[in-house]
Amino acid sequence: MSDYYQLLGVDRGATQDEIKKAYRKIARELHPDVNPDPEVQNKFKEVTAAYDALSDPQKRQQYDMGGRGGFGGGFGGGGGGFSDIMDAFFGGGGNRGPRPRMRQGQDALIRIEVDLNEACFGTERDITLESAVVCEDCEGQGTANNSYPETCSVCKGRGEMQYVQKSFLGQVMTSRPCNNCSGYGTVITDPCRECAGDGRVRAKQTINIKIPAGVETGNRIQMSGRGEVGAGGGPAGDLYVEIVEKNHDFLLRDGENLHIAISIPFAAATLGTSVMIETLDGPTKVQIKGGIESGSTIPIRGKGMTRLRSSHRGDLIVHVDIETPHKLSREEEKHLRAFSAARGEKDGDVKIKRHEEGFFSKFRDAFNR
Repeated sequence: MSDYYQLLGVDRGATQDEIKKAYRKIARELHPDVNPDPEVQNKFKEVTAAYDALSDPQKRQQYDMGGRGGFGGGFGGGGGGFSDIMDAFFGGGGNRGPRPRMRQGQDALIRIEVDLNEACFGTERDITLESAVVCEDCEGQGTANNSYPETCSVCKGRGEMQYVQKSFLGQVMTSRPCNNCSGYGTVITDPCRECAGDGRVRAKQTINIKIPAGVETGNRIQMSGRGEVGAGGGPAGDLYVEIVEKNHDFLLRDGENLHIAISIPFAAATLGTSVMIETLDGPTKVQIKGGIESGSTIPIRGKGMTRLRSSHRGDLIVHVDIETPHKLSREEEKHLRAFSAARGEKDGDVKIKRHEEGFFSKFRDAFNR
């Protein structure tokens, strides 16, 4: 008897994939539909027997140890040669068995709006949504009156039917899901009235969602097992909560920093002052030094946004704009002219400054849009 490895043209250390590829190549050339010569057909049977032995790890081990008993000589041999041939050519073959009625549920996605304060410090939210839940009447079984699914009378519980088709290799047996039971292998003859045999129903449920500090638009919170329940009472998918951050009336977020624009009178900017501004932590006093210029910024440390998964907070950046009075009373104009004269200022004095567009001009444009 010929050496099986030589018949397939592989060495003794060949992998299962290498053996399968070698057999497929040879079988295409030697198949009776391609070459009906009796001698070639005998060769085809030998090659098939070799593949039948070497494609099975236990048979291959027995063969390597010198044993040849139990190896069939082609389609009629022991060891399921036909199903192995189908596996070699089509990557499957053999009975896949009935598919389970219980399946994994789908994930769900909802969007939640939070304000800047909630995004900074975190919050909890109870939401009500409609999704698939386990049917309480049948407890996910899909049957009524304590009945059970019955074995399909068409496929006898296999969940599939086998059909013979013609191909370039001749007749090939393929498997398809049974039409009578849809591949389940069983039929529900007395379905649950509530869920119509699906094992789940649509219902509203309230879920408590914990939103961590530091979230921003686009962040998603994953809640395992809070999505749709699967058919047949299968495990639920996950619920994803996507954050949408609402715009604040006067605070603008830039990552973990916040920005606020304030306007102070000309005299206060010249002499210096202190102002109270609203922050996420409540009213905060800001000291403004005399002589500050319009467009200056004052950082307030630790009054910005919380960094996600951290206790660190960014800064609140105060952008200062100086108000120039448009209308003056005679008394105000008199004092202002006296002030100007005391400083030695003259009408028409101009200082040319290099134009440098600062961040605040961009911020103000964005803020006023």
